[in-house]
Amino acid sequence: MAADLSFGSIPPFYREVYDIVCPNQEQVDRDLFVQLLVKSSLPKHTIMQIWDMADTNQGLMTRNGLYKALAYTALAQQGKTISDKLLETFSGQELPTPSLGDLSDLKSSSAKLRRQKNPNVLCYDFKELCALDSVKVELVPEKKGIILKHVEYEVTSQRHKTTVLRRYNDFIAFHELLTARFAYRLVPRLPPKKVGASREFIEQRKKCLRRYLNIIARHPQMCEDKLLRFFLTFSGSDVQHKIKEHFRSIPDEFMTSEMASKAKELVPLDTQQQLANSKELIFMIDDCLSRLKDIAENLVVRSTVYATDMLQMGRQFSIMSNSTTPVTAWATGSNRSWERLQSGFKNLSVEFASLADKSTQAAVDEEDGMVEKLTFFQDIITAYKDLCERHEKGVLHDHQKAIQKMGQYKKKKMSATVSSSEVGTVEQLQHRILMPPCRAMHFCHCGRSEYIPCEKKFSSSFENQSSTSPMSSSSSSNFLPPRWRFRGPNRRKSEGPRSGLWAGWGIMSHL
Repeated sequence: MAADLSFGSIPPFYREVYDIVCPNQEQVDRDLFVQLLVKSSLPKHTIMQIWDMADTNQGLMTRNGLYKALAYTALAQQGKTISDKLLETFSGQELPTPSLGDLSDLKSSSAKLRRQKNPNVLCYDFKELCALDSVKVELVPEKKGIILKHVEYEVTSQRHKTTVLRRYNDFIAFHELLTARFAYRLVPRLPPKKVGASREFIEQRKKCLRRYLNIIARHPQMCEDKLLRFFLTFSGSDVQHKIKEHFRSIPDEFMTSEMASKAKELVPLDTQQQLANSKELIFMIDDCLSRLKDIAENLVVRSTVYATDMLQMGRQFSIMSNSTTPVTAWATGSNRSWERLQSGFKNLSVEFASLADKSTQAAVDEEDGMVEKLTFFQDIITAYKDLCERHEKGVLHDHQKAIQKMGQYKKKKMSATVSSSEVGTVEQLQHRILMPPCRAMHFCHCGRSEYIPCEKKFSSSFENQSSTSPMSSSSSSNFLPPRWRFRGPNRRKSEGPRSGLWAGWGIMSHL
């Protein structure tokens, strides 16, 4: 029967379910299988009977076993008695499809289970990360305030289906709490504050706040936190004070994370060296991104100038084509060449106006596409650099202070000047040095986890660049020939989940 289940008789729905519960072609977990069959509304004893009859291996189920279980479920829903020979009647036919309702929650449970079993693997692909949320930030048309005017932003979360108003000071209060809560995570910087800001500055700050919220809302850990949910959903007044009242006393992630106590087991022995190597790579990428952004901004300027020049040329041709100045036979020699030229000038004015429109659109595409994506990548890289800096000035600094303090106590002990009350302190410090602090281990684990999405976002974005980049769009005149357009390496499904700074830098593609 395994052969029948593998060829020809499998409905597409079976493969859809398998892709959800086993996206990396591993075996099916028992708890996840039970959660799946609970959606069938069958009695518990029937579900357990189906499990026993399907192929199992020490609490795990194979793909063929899952297919058999789905077939048994469909038959049980039809009121038939489950038996080993029941499926033999479907030889060469398509197996029945069970009714399991909406499978979206099952997909979330599957991803959560995979993350719990392997915390060092991201278990998110590019689309899943983008699907976590999409946050829009728009300027409220009218400034608020009687004397001192201030700008308000309309923040819309697709995930929470909410639209709230936020001031810049609300973002500051949120950022301070978020950094304290997730000191070991990649928290992007806020744009600067400026009194009497120009319209252009406010527009750029709006884009920066949008990137800021989308990075956080699509972060695998921070997206589930109550602090973010409050900021995106609370519709009351005085947000900056209310959010501080609610979350000021909340402990940081280390105190509440289940992974903190297991961090030592999750961190490889060479983590410090690997973090140092990764830091070098991050600094190199940051430098290259900065240069690429400058080039992209120059492209925008050139496209804008080109559009202006084409528009001016079109206007001059239009002026000549519409001229009503009398032309005498004395000036033209009795020929009609000027009339023909005017007709040609009119056509040219239309062509140059079209070129101006296309170049203007190219400038917009380059600004919203290349420049915005590169700026988004820079925000992520800068956040990771800040994380490294917090690591060096925080945990490692405290650890070095402990080493120095223990050295001082050892010197005092050798000179017989240490008191009896200090002996216990020396032993505690020795234990702290010999057994690295859990907090430091947690920081190392988070540092590795945060590096994974950076690499993945970058690669995923460039894999999709051929279809999303303005350089490859017809409206931008196809600046690059097809053979020059970058196409990332095709990744087979059998390669399993990637680990990296969350599933690809292309997270920005859906902003």
